[in-house]
Amino acid sequence: MRVVLSNAFGEKPLTIGAGSVGIAGKDGNVDQATLKPLTWGGKSSVVVPPGAPILSDPIALSAEALSEISVSIFLPKKTALSSVHWDGVQTAYISGPGNFTNEAAFKADSTLKSRLFLSDIWVDAVPESEAIVFFGDSITDGNCSTPDANNRWPDHIAKRLQEANRKVAVVNEAFSGNRVLTDGMGVNALGRFDSDILSHPKVSTVVLMMGINDIGWPGENAITPDDKEPTAQDIITGYKQLIDRAHAHGVRIVGATLTPFADTFKGLPTEGYYTPEKEKIRVAVNEWIRTGGGFDGVVDFDQVMEDPAKPGYLRDDYDCGDNLHPNDAGYKAMADAVDLDVLLGSAK
Repeated sequence: MRVVLSNAFGEKPLTIGAGSVGIAGKDGNVDQATLKPLTWGGKSSVVVPPGAPILSDPIALSAEALSEISVSIFLPKKTALSSVHWDGVQTAYISGPGNFTNEAAFKADSTLKSRLFLSDIWVDAVPESEAIVFFGDSITDGNCSTPDANNRWPDHIAKRLQEANRKVAVVNEAFSGNRVLTDGMGVNALGRFDSDILSHPKVSTVVLMMGINDIGWPGENAITPDDKEPTAQDIITGYKQLIDRAHAHGVRIVGATLTPFADTFKGLPTEGYYTPEKEKIRVAVNEWIRTGGGFDGVVDFDQVMEDPAKPGYLRDDYDCGDNLHPNDAGYKAMADAVDLDVLLGSAK
């Protein structure tokens, strides 16, 4: 096993005073018998330059598929939280001053539902294995799902693949607020495709579900009112760029339709995220995903999640309450609707 920490968005060097990894227990504890120190070039501390990742030395640690891994780091200096996955849907435990990386438990002064500086965990791959990367926004990131329960729809896909005895790793490269064409709460999809998709070892397929924020964010009373509203063709052109870049590297790309969003954020200052005109853009984008012939496979989440009695609306039993994000039942329904053969390329 190797741990990748990141200073990708840092403007100053990141000092890691110590680190450890082990099989996670309950409430932030770690299985003491599995707790291993991290080293970098044989040393117990490391300085990560701005913009760079750092890969730990290999650690001999056995972990079953779907195991939860705990990574602890000690920051000996005041450190700006620059490289953060804010919507981690997983509890991070923050101690008071001191190095507790060699302890299986410590008293947490505070908690966050974010991942700080942790980018990847690499493990030895079994022969003839492959990786599927899920590339999306908050709906793939698991926003609104129960924290610490692994109820994101890619989590359920991972469980299904294990139950089917498939030698496939699931990599979730989604973050809330992501857009295809424009930066916002992070780098746009076109800008991060090489680093976040093509850089993964053994990647065979990328599953793209993104574009609803491109449609929803711009406009009056929306999140970025000064941004230009894209046309459906603008978003489709972005998709074509991602398709061509994936194919140039021998990677399959599966498109997922955009789920219903009528009345998203209704009654809030950002209720302009949805308008009837924006719905027309979503419908046109979905039609191209289904029939345009650009993707190597299609997953029709729009059909799964739409209320049969109210076209354009998320089903009530799958809605977490904002008319945009699924609840736990919705995320499971999404995963259950996916044909694994479409993901794996064994269906025409």
